[in-house]
Amino acid sequence: MTQKIAHITIVDFFTESGAYYPNLKLSYQLEGLDNADAPIVLVNHALTGNSEVTGKNGWWNTLIGDEKCIDTNHFKILSFDIPGNGFSGETGPIKQYKDFVARDIAKIFIRGLEQLKINTLFAAIGGSLGGGIAWEMAVLEPTLIQNLIPIASDWKSSDWLIANCFLQERILENSSQPIQDARIHAMLCYRTPFSLKAKFQRTRNQEKNVFNTESWLAHHGEKLQARFQLSAYKLMNRLLKTIDITRDREAFEKVVAPIAGNIHIISINTDMFFSPDEDIETYKRLKLVKANVHHYEIQSIHGHDAFLIEYEQLSNLLKNIFQVQKSSIK
Repeated sequence: MTQKIAHITIVDFFTESGAYYPNLKLSYQLEGLDNADAPIVLVNHALTGNSEVTGKNGWWNTLIGDEKCIDTNHFKILSFDIPGNGFSGETGPIKQYKDFVARDIAKIFIRGLEQLKINTLFAAIGGSLGGGIAWEMAVLEPTLIQNLIPIASDWKSSDWLIANCFLQERILENSSQPIQDARIHAMLCYRTPFSLKAKFQRTRNQEKNVFNTESWLAHHGEKLQARFQLSAYKLMNRLLKTIDITRDREAFEKVVAPIAGNIHIISINTDMFFSPDEDIETYKRLKLVKANVHHYEIQSIHGHDAFLIEYEQLSNLLKNIFQVQKSSIK
């Protein structure tokens, strides 16, 4: 069963800051096994991602699909678009991007699940911002998610991440080419010096008379400019900056203790955006209050973007979670 993009409406929504939205259109895609009892996997997209997870243009189509690690013959795959990301062809109903924090999106997704009459998720998985939103959902509804899987992410925005989001916001507000310039800066956060060295070896683009590393960065800036809206970039950057499950709550250990499901934290050893050291600290603190917590680490020269590159490693780490479920279905 494959369903193209669909919409539901979230009514009378108040953000954490008190802003009121009488109608929020939430777009989503639901595909996979056409069985009412099939286990559901929610996939949360990252900053420039969307609900198109699988298929020809799916951003995780190497991980999710027919006979792949997350097998669409055994699971239903659900992915929401963060309202305002522009993917469904609309500018989005966002008045002011600073109205929202990451927890608001988690609340919107939970409202969406309620409208779809989904009260249990086999897994909620997401990379980067998507993982942060999954953390927020797990705290809001502690019995909703059987397997929480944040990848290259954390339960909070670190000082380093906040600092980079601050710079991104300055670029988006002040540059004459805001999307392109912000993307160029972001790519240097998503990769590592070793990744660029391996890829380019100081070679030059003779036609353009620039280094190939410069040409590559410019290409990524132009590519994002062609498909992304400035309003969407500002909103997503704001959400990335505001991940924090302890905001206006108690200490971390008390906040996470009620989460019933398994927590599988996946780090990247060279991630300069969501540091593996932060994830290790999170894991140690979780173990004080929960037994069903696991930590894994992808080894890669590519940094944060490895969650979109190192599919074989990621599949190997995830297969124990998803293969066990497949075996129980048969």
